[in-house]
Amino acid sequence: MAEVKEMDQAPQTEALEQTAPAPAETGGEQAAKRKPMSPKKRRRLIRRVVALVVVLALAAAGFKFLGGKGEEEGQVVVDVVQYGSITSVVESSGLTKAKNSETITLTTAGTVTDVFVTEGQMVNEGDPLFIIDSPAAQTAVEKARSNVEGYEKQLATAQKDIAGLNLAPSYPGKLMDTVTLNPGDSISKGQKVATLADDTRLRLTQYYSYAYEGRLKAGQTVDVSIPALMTTVPGRVDTVHMVSRITPEGSKLFSAEIILENEGALTADMTASATTVVNGETVYPYEPGKLEYYRVGDLCSTVSGTVISSSLVDYLQVTSGQVLVRIDGEESESEIFTIQQSMETAQEELRVAEENLANCSAVAPISGKVIGLAVSTGGEVAANTAVVTISDTSTITVNANVDERYISYIKPGMMVELDQWGTFGMGTVESVSLSSTINNGVATYPVVISADNYDETLQVNSNINFKITASQNDNCLVLPIQSVRTVGLEDGSMATVVYVKADSMPENAIEVPYADEEIPEGFWPVPVEIGIQDNYNVEIKSGVEEGTEVFTQILSAQVWG
Repeated sequence: MAEVKEMDQAPQTEALEQTAPAPAETGGEQAAKRKPMSPKKRRRLIRRVVALVVVLALAAAGFKFLGGKGEEEGQVVVDVVQYGSITSVVESSGLTKAKNSETITLTTAGTVTDVFVTEGQMVNEGDPLFIIDSPAAQTAVEKARSNVEGYEKQLATAQKDIAGLNLAPSYPGKLMDTVTLNPGDSISKGQKVATLADDTRLRLTQYYSYAYEGRLKAGQTVDVSIPALMTTVPGRVDTVHMVSRITPEGSKLFSAEIILENEGALTADMTASATTVVNGETVYPYEPGKLEYYRVGDLCSTVSGTVISSSLVDYLQVTSGQVLVRIDGEESESEIFTIQQSMETAQEELRVAEENLANCSAVAPISGKVIGLAVSTGGEVAANTAVVTISDTSTITVNANVDERYISYIKPGMMVELDQWGTFGMGTVESVSLSSTINNGVATYPVVISADNYDETLQVNSNINFKITASQNDNCLVLPIQSVRTVGLEDGSMATVVYVKADSMPENAIEVPYADEEIPEGFWPVPVEIGIQDNYNVEIKSGVEEGTEVFTQILSAQVWG
């Protein structure tokens, strides 16, 4: 300070020396040398002295005001690790909403016949709200239900058909009239590939005289004579038909169908006769008959596609469910997928239509306050009209976004200070999302805050300010944020460091392959673990001790401090 003052006073001394009168001389010499100063020179000298005094005064005042110490360009600024307190506070704003809110919207037009509530009224869940006459709503339900039923039938048929990708008979028997199918061949839906004759049993039709009416009954055992085999096999009466067949001799006949089990020796077109004994009397048919297969049907593909494999052979004995043809049915699978999608759409349309019809005689879906009632008795309601909204305003929520720097400290259950235009309240953190949104390079995370609002002092659908004390430490090592740096290491990883002042490299210092800024000599990068931070300081959890001097910055311009 003294040196500065001397520097500031030097010009003044010189000026005073220039304007001071010369030492006094004696007698005539002094009188002879002294010349009077002209008025013009005197005024100029006075102005110079006054200007110099003003400049010196301003310089002294500025020096005193700025602390009397100048920091020159390039000066190294350091800080010392010391104990202190730090509090991390998150402050922002969000929009309040009722925690629970339901809106009833009609999708069809109608006429309002009754309204049982008014706007602003409190209602309980299940309370009647209004009645609207809407014939279109009933029609929409009937049409949607019909569509759903139609798609259900289509799907059932398609699923049954697609089972035919593995073509198999539904009953046992013998294959005939088979079609040759090779792998890669195309096959179409409904295409016949074989005739399937059920020869596990055979059928024989016999005609008997009406004289035996009532003597042959279903289930009765008969003896069937097979001349070709010169044997007799057992059979039973399956059905009796009281037809009226007249013979050339004038006899009247009825028919009976006889069933024979085939152990393998019987086949169709064999001649056979069935007799039975009734009351000791043998009953004979009018004439022999021909054996027939029990049933005969066509084996057809139920899908379109490409043949993968086939085992169709004439006279092959097959069992029920035995796979005979394998088919690649991409088209059928695609058809089922399309039907399923259409049915899901129809089911959703039915759900909406039924809900809309129910809303024509609506009851309160929740307990709360009636907000935005848009109907009145006798009025017309247009389609897609939001008729009423009921909100439970006893609890509000605030949708907020928290900076990525603080999100790790925000936990569900934390207390939150609320301020809505001077109305204060308290809330809690309800949830913290793990999914972030990045805007201008900054990631933020959604946080939901809830608050009790039984007295309804906080308005819904309005802006509100909030403050969350994310974390606090009253006794920790702290440093200015500018003292902490993130550096890249040779292995590509990142490290958080402070540059510690030391005469030689500390044991816990690390090598930094490159620096993004100029670091003065005598400062070494030491890894540190940081904790919470506020707008100015950061907590140092480990790496350096109290009293350690660290590098902060190099001043790039002259600063008065």
